Amino acid sequence: MTTPVQEEVPDEETVGAKGTYAEFVVPSNHLMVGLLGGRDEHLRLIEKAFPENAISVRGNVIDCTGPEALRIARLFEELVLVLQSGQALNVVTVGRTVDMAREDVRPSEVLNTHVLRSAKGQTIRPNTAGQKRYCDAIASSTITFGIGPAGTGKSYLAVAMAVQALQSRQVTRIILTRPAVEAGERLGFLPGDLMAKVDPYLRPLYDALFDLLGPEGSQRLMERGTIEVAPLAFMRGRTLNDAFIILDEAQNTSPEQMKMFLTRVGFGSKAVITGDVTQIDVPGGRSGLIGIEDILGDVDGIAFVHFNKRDVVRHRIVADIIDAYEQADARLHHER
Repeated sequence: MTTPVQEEVPDEETVGAKGTYAEFVVPSNHLMVGLLGGRDEHLRLIEKAFPENAISVRGNVIDCTGPEALRIARLFEELVLVLQSGQALNVVTVGRTVDMAREDVRPSEVLNTHVLRSAKGQTIRPNTAGQKRYCDAIASSTITFGIGPAGTGKSYLAVAMAVQALQSRQVTRIILTRPAVEAGERLGFLPGDLMAKVDPYLRPLYDALFDLLGPEGSQRLMERGTIEVAPLAFMRGRTLNDAFIILDEAQNTSPEQMKMFLTRVGFGSKAVITGDVTQIDVPGGRSGLIGIEDILGDVDGIAFVHFNKRDVVRHRIVADIIDAYEQADARLHHER
């Protein structure tokens, strides 16, 4: 593959402003359609993302001129690497690679990272730079905190990493837990025994397991005790060795519950704590996730990964909703 070549633009009048020139040669003509998109929709998206630059295509040569010419040429090079790995590009994927390029992150390293193959044959991999940092942190740390808005894949990727660790025999069991916070209705009004009452709180974790392992595979492992899904209250007094433990919705723990959970981690275990500090339902607002980085940020073996709206992998409108709420909160804070 041809590495992008950069040089100073000699004719300022041609460019309209002083900039640089970079050229990238696509190594095979058959990659051009996937790279540029149908009706050049990928090309148009990249042009829109870098409005102060000019991009032109001559056969299988892409010319870039402007202040970010080299960054754009390298972006095309990364997209070709993604295509050569067997993945297809679409508008959503290209949009995410633009965000990565702006952060000087290599999209090919993110999108070609393999975490797990699901029961449906789908390859689970990070889709954003934040998700890649999250997966790397889980792999290298004993305890990892994933903090950020809804739709960023915090819980799903944590469960995927747990299943991968189980399948590779890094751990002997998976324990998934959430705090059962009453919101509007008291648990006593719900039918059934205690597990039936808390089951709705644990349903998102079941959904991730069923998607990754299939309903039958998940049920079989739960019957064996290899996978345990339980409310946080069931963790008290236990020491969890050789386990991959996930605490989901951690913003709804109290500081005391958070300390209790963290001190359950035993030898050979990993723990992942996920939460969104903008969705606290714990009574009195005393969340165990607030201020936790100030307490544990310097402890070896503990990592903190913060997600933002660029890491949202749901419908585009979810990122817009998060952005709108952030702007509203900023206005309210300014008025105060």
